[in-house]
Amino acid sequence: MPTPSTICWSPLRPSDVYPFLVEIGPLRIPSFGVMVTCGFLISLFVLRRELIRKAFDPALAESLAVAAMVGGMIGAKVYFIFEALSYFVEDPIHIIFSGAGFTFYGGLIGGAVGVFYVIYRRQLPVLPITDAVALILPLGYAIGRIGCQLAGDGDYGTPTDLPWGMAYPIGIVPTLDRVHPTPVYETLQSLAIFGILLKLRNTLIQPGQLLCISLILTGIARFWVEFFRINPDVLWGLSDAQIFSILMVLSGGAGWVIGKSTNQRITKSLNH
Repeated sequence: MPTPSTICWSPLRPSDVYPFLVEIGPLRIPSFGVMVTCGFLISLFVLRRELIRKAFDPALAESLAVAAMVGGMIGAKVYFIFEALSYFVEDPIHIIFSGAGFTFYGGLIGGAVGVFYVIYRRQLPVLPITDAVALILPLGYAIGRIGCQLAGDGDYGTPTDLPWGMAYPIGIVPTLDRVHPTPVYETLQSLAIFGILLKLRNTLIQPGQLLCISLILTGIARFWVEFFRINPDVLWGLSDAQIFSILMVLSGGAGWVIGKSTNQRITKSLNH
């Protein structure tokens, strides 16, 4: 009989994994799909409010949100297919339609393409619109990662003996090892980033600054969480996600510096 000192308690248990939230006969509703839908609807609501605050037509929110979601899902899946090409060749139908296999950076690139397409087609001001979208991205990502946690889709991390480590024996990508629940880490990080951006949106007057802060914070957060994930190293001991995260931080920093410099030159010329 185990003594209290040998019992390893965890607030996250294998029973917390629910690949399918509803199973009635042949009908199965995947938890990942439910959470992606929830993330879309909640982000859409916040985006509408932000566009109203910025004096834009709130109906624009639907086009931007759909473009970001569709572009993000396609980009995430396409990037994953290139990463796991051998698995795709063996079973393409499963890889395409599975709830697993969505890469962070592929989704970000695809979502950005979708948003810029809408901006271009409607001839909208780029920076104010991208600021509004940057505000809601971490919120949608946080909710989507809850879906990854519920589904146990393989986004979990490396083995750990920490109290909150957990196994995913019935996940979409099962494991019996106790591992870092990195989807939980990413959800908490993304909610924190959303809170920071929400706080800063009224103080950052210059268009584009909120986007820069979002890139920097998201890049730092993803770089950190990669140390607990199982992605392979590709360069200098870093994973491809960490390299992409560094590029995000550098892009955000460069955008901030360029924006401030440009604004100072414009202000100086107007004063003269």
